[in-house]
Amino acid sequence: MNKSLLYIFFILLFAVEISAQSVGLVLSGGGAKGIAHIEVIRTLEENNIPIDYIAGTSIGAIVGGLYAAGYSPDEMEDLFRSDDFYFWSTGRIQKEYRYFFTRPEPDPSWLELRIARQEDKLTLLPPTNIIPEKQMDFAFMELLATTNAACTNNFDSLMVPFFCVATDVHTNQPVVLRKGDLGEAIRASMTFPLYFKAIQIDGKLLFDGGIVNNFPQDLMEDIYNPDFIIGHKVADDTKLPGTDNLMEQITNLVMRPTSYEIQPEKGIFMETRLQNVSLLDFQKYDQIASEGRKTANQFIDSIKTRINRRVASDKITKKREEFNTKKPELYFQNVQVEGVTDPMQRKFIIQSIKHRYNIVSLGELKKEYFKLIADEHLKSIRPVAYYNTETGYYDLHLKVEPEKKMRINIGGNISTKPINQGFASFDYRTYQGRAYTLSSNIYFGRFYSSFKVGGRIDFPTSLPFYIAGYSTLNRWDFFSSSSELFFEDVRPPYIIQDEYNLRFEAGIPLGLHSKLCAEGAFANSTDEYYQTDIFKKEDIPDETTFNAFASSVCLENNSLNFKQFATEGEHIALIFKYIAGRETNKPGTTSAATAKTNRYHDYFMLQAQSTRYYNIIRNITLGTQMEGVYSNKKLFQNYRSTMLSSPGYYPTPHSRSLFIENFHSNNYLAGGIKLLYHFNPSLHLRLEGHVFVPVKEELPNEDLTAFQNATYFSNYYLQGMAALVYHTGVGPVGLSLSYYEKPNTDLYLTLNFGYILFNKRGY
Repeated sequence: MNKSLLYIFFILLFAVEISAQSVGLVLSGGGAKGIAHIEVIRTLEENNIPIDYIAGTSIGAIVGGLYAAGYSPDEMEDLFRSDDFYFWSTGRIQKEYRYFFTRPEPDPSWLELRIARQEDKLTLLPPTNIIPEKQMDFAFMELLATTNAACTNNFDSLMVPFFCVATDVHTNQPVVLRKGDLGEAIRASMTFPLYFKAIQIDGKLLFDGGIVNNFPQDLMEDIYNPDFIIGHKVADDTKLPGTDNLMEQITNLVMRPTSYEIQPEKGIFMETRLQNVSLLDFQKYDQIASEGRKTANQFIDSIKTRINRRVASDKITKKREEFNTKKPELYFQNVQVEGVTDPMQRKFIIQSIKHRYNIVSLGELKKEYFKLIADEHLKSIRPVAYYNTETGYYDLHLKVEPEKKMRINIGGNISTKPINQGFASFDYRTYQGRAYTLSSNIYFGRFYSSFKVGGRIDFPTSLPFYIAGYSTLNRWDFFSSSSELFFEDVRPPYIIQDEYNLRFEAGIPLGLHSKLCAEGAFANSTDEYYQTDIFKKEDIPDETTFNAFASSVCLENNSLNFKQFATEGEHIALIFKYIAGRETNKPGTTSAATAKTNRYHDYFMLQAQSTRYYNIIRNITLGTQMEGVYSNKKLFQNYRSTMLSSPGYYPTPHSRSLFIENFHSNNYLAGGIKLLYHFNPSLHLRLEGHVFVPVKEELPNEDLTAFQNATYFSNYYLQGMAALVYHTGVGPVGLSLSYYEKPNTDLYLTLNFGYILFNKRGY
């Protein structure tokens, strides 16, 4: 009898042990391939398999951390598929947060190099990361600040106990993160070198945990010691890097070999293999998720056999709801700024966040945060939210890194046509009660060269405003090129334009995307040209000089995502100008005139521009462009000088490199349609068609002077472009075929890398 009772006791004890069987889930790193982790979790939940502990590295830390924070697989899927996630992972700014007022004048820069004083020497600092971190820093705070309040910054008190792994940059040793700010911990664990900027936590500079431990099953055993471990690997095995593949070389240098083994008696190991999926290919969600689902279904029977304990889905849902109800809503009261020494700058940052309000909502904070990161004087702002149990609101700590005082930008345009140019700029910034920026740049090339020097002062008043002044020399050489694909005609230039301007500007913001500005400028332009397209080398060109004063008022709205080949947003401008100056014409050997002449001109000009992009359906965007000019400007001495001094329509980058008389007039209407097909977020095909209609067309007389057609809208001219464009991290690559309705060459096939952009004219 005693033996029977003892036997029953052991049976019951064994049954209790089985029912108490604990399960730990370990998720590897692997970039976008980690989407497959979500399907593994979903499959486990659908089959009532418990997850008592969870750990991960890199993307495994993101998925595991979100799950531990109370996000369901469906919510994680929605998050990874969202437009917001695309912006977080690429560092690009959503349209509704692009602050236009502090945006500098566009230039063709590719690369930004900072200059810092180190050990009494000036040191050139290259960029530390490809993808800007501001979006990501705010996103992790937005997603997980309430979770920190619910678990009191203890990861063992999350819905599911959790830890992740990062790498100490200094010691190259693993750092296990189990407490503190959950968003910062995950951000550290997934910060792959070169792509993302390292993050500092508790005095340690941290990088991606995959460098030292990409599959922390050993730490799962040491920390939680579960009865059973389920591991899921999505990372590729290291392979011999190609001589031209920089990322493979860096990966092999920084990533230590990781053991992905789980001893059979301790658990089960799953692996999802994915081909042609790179680190940031999150747009391939369906493909990755499908493979992850296949892996989970392949192993689920074995898992169910090994794990007898079950947790009903309604209990998991209830547990998640109970944890999420602990999360206080995100409202901010106190704001603290770290890293800024100037008291006026610190005050400006705090006032920019709070204005006159005691309590700030998340939406209000987000709008003001993106205004601040657009400030050229601030390198980065990392927001951290701490829940204040006494006030019931969050205290916002802004960890600010001011921009280095000196910066060099380099860039330009590389082309198969003779429009290549180099670019370099130097900026000096300082903050002393207000923001000062001194800047200079130089363009050098066969087609365009320029030098500019000047500065801008931003006043951090309740209504911010700026004043700026610039002195600029511009020179354009327009070459006549053949229609051959990649060969150029080396005939002499038929037009040379030299211009000097000294201009002053002031402006105020009008909302997020708009500003109102006023400008005054003194300009001296000299155009050298032949009056005909048939000339000899010994011919002397005509020379027209126009010395003028120009004043203007401009209302401008700009939310475009790129300064060239934009794919979303809008740009609207309404400009009123008054110009007064003296025209001097010195005839050349191709002119019918012989005497030097002078004329005084004063006129006004009203110019309106509109460019908009509309997302029609997935992968297809429709763009519209409209432009109109009205003025009472009189004709210049001859037809060509009239055209050279008239405003023109330049709807495409390549069109800015040509001077085509058919697309110039003192009064005109113009517009076009753009159709874009997106292969992925960086690569698209664009088709554009444009029409230019002079109101009263300027035409040449037999003696090459100009007259104005008495008939309204008597003619129109067409141009178009088909281009395949890839936006790299430093600039666009475009293969384009352009058409212009004009004499001689009308088709141009061009391959460009970079930007066709110029310094501003004086009028």
